[in-house]
Amino acid sequence: MSASPIDVCRKFMKLMEPLNYDEALKLVSDKCEYINPAPFGTVIGPAGVRAVLEPFFAPTTENEFKVLRESTVGNIVFLERLDRHLFGDKWVELPVTGVYEVNDGQITYWRDYFDVATIMSQMPQP
Repeated sequence: MSASPIDVCRKFMKLMEPLNYDEALKLVSDKCEYINPAPFGTVIGPAGVRAVLEPFFAPTTENEFKVLRESTVGNIVFLERLDRHLFGDKWVELPVTGVYEVNDGQITYWRDYFDVATIMSQMPQP
């Protein structure tokens, strides 16, 4: 029996904190549509998700995905999160709402809603 949709999403977020891409992306369907606000756009499947996340997280030394509220309707999961990323000695915080669809134990749709300006204004400058 597959894990519940909320359990799949919780597990995915926990695996992403230490950037365990290999295990986390096993929970992402080959046909998963992952959507972020512009300029990031839409990618498909585990390779697409990794191509977006890996370069962003590369300079981080620690990550936290604090789930503030969660809700499910059937196989749809909503996670209100506070994503925290440590860049050098500076924590960058981003309020995010993620919408996921889970089928047969894998994420088949993932859309994150956040304000790009919020994170860009906090990023360390070279």
